[in-house]
Amino acid sequence: MKLLILAVGNKMPAWITEGFNEYAKRMPREASISLLEIKPEPRTTGKTTSQIMEAEAQRILAALPASAHCIALDEHGATPTTKQLAQQLKDWMQQGGDVAFIIGGADGLHPSVKQRARQLMALSAFTLPHGMVRVLLAEQLYRAHSLMHNHPYHRE
Repeated sequence: MKLLILAVGNKMPAWITEGFNEYAKRMPREASISLLEIKPEPRTTGKTTSQIMEAEAQRILAALPASAHCIALDEHGATPTTKQLAQQLKDWMQQGGDVAFIIGGADGLHPSVKQRARQLMALSAFTLPHGMVRVLLAEQLYRAHSLMHNHPYHRE
């Protein structure tokens, strides 16, 4: 199984890239994490927020593997606990397909992306910087995998 993170945004600060890479390299081969950056729509073109979100949605949907179990990160989504995420990760591994997590741009995700997703998930009730979401998601996936295998990384 592969875990794919599609994230609108590029040119992240070095600490974001380093943080993401640290957790991605810790994952085992059978649950590898990869990142695909989606180019954000320029904000200087005079387009409306809706038009910007739609343009980004087209890029996201074009890059999204058709067979992947798609999860859109959204503030209105379910907020699983680490144990619940570990159970979901275990279930996804047993099902054998790839899982794609989608992180939207500054304006969020267009409704067409949310409709394509099988589920909506929130990492927090807080509004988080999109770059930081990459790091937090990678860390939580690593933590969930560690919990599944009784690794001492996760403590109760």
